[in-house]
Amino acid sequence: MERDKVYERVRAKVEKLFGFYTHLAVYLCVNGVLFTINLMTSPGYLWAIWPLMGWGIGLFFHAFGVYGSGYKERMIEKMVEKEMGQQ
Repeated sequence: MERDKVYERVRAKVEKLFGFYTHLAVYLCVNGVLFTINLMTSPGYLWAIWPLMGWGIGLFFHAFGVYGSGYKERMIEKMVEKEMGQQ
């Protein structure tokens, strides 16, 4: 039973990671195309920086949601150990 819980927890983490890596790959490809179009059509003004920054903010929060959860889990574990030590 414990193995099933661990498996599901690990599976959920891997799903989150793959979701983030897919998001990152699409971000890089689309913004690469946008910069190419930008440089070919109007090299004097880098308008492609705006979608890069806007989407980048979303990507940052996605990364924080994936990698920040590890920090949250460590904090919970530390507090549980502290509470158990006080009893």
